[in-house]
Amino acid sequence: MKPVDGLYQHSAALPYLIQPDGLKVVLITSRKRGRWIIPKGEIEPDLTAWDSAAKEAWEEAGIEGLIATEPLGTYAHQKWGSTCTVQVFPLVVTQLHGHWQEDHERERRVVSVAKAYKLVEMKSLRKMLGKFEKWLNL
Repeated sequence: MKPVDGLYQHSAALPYLIQPDGLKVVLITSRKRGRWIIPKGEIEPDLTAWDSAAKEAWEEAGIEGLIATEPLGTYAHQKWGSTCTVQVFPLVVTQLHGHWQEDHERERRVVSVAKAYKLVEMKSLRKMLGKFEKWLNL
């Protein structure tokens, strides 16, 4: 997808579960570098930003769930020699599938937010994790 005014528009799902031992998030590894991230991708022209994020959660992480229609926030990072703006939509997980489209390319982990802070290298994504706890009022 060609950038709009030098910006790529992406959306991401922030998958989460509330378990007896607390809030958990689902992270996946990126394909090229193996860094811990959340499912994200370009916003598809025929989908809303949140539906596109939910589709990425399924394809990249084997996750089904209920996705918020209002973004938690946005973050920006450099990709493809341009700025990529990512809208992040919380997604409450209803099912984690054992096999999915990209399961041979990515690792998936369900971790506490504290553990996610340690695994995620991208500062803007770590900031989004902190904002998420406040959004949930936890």
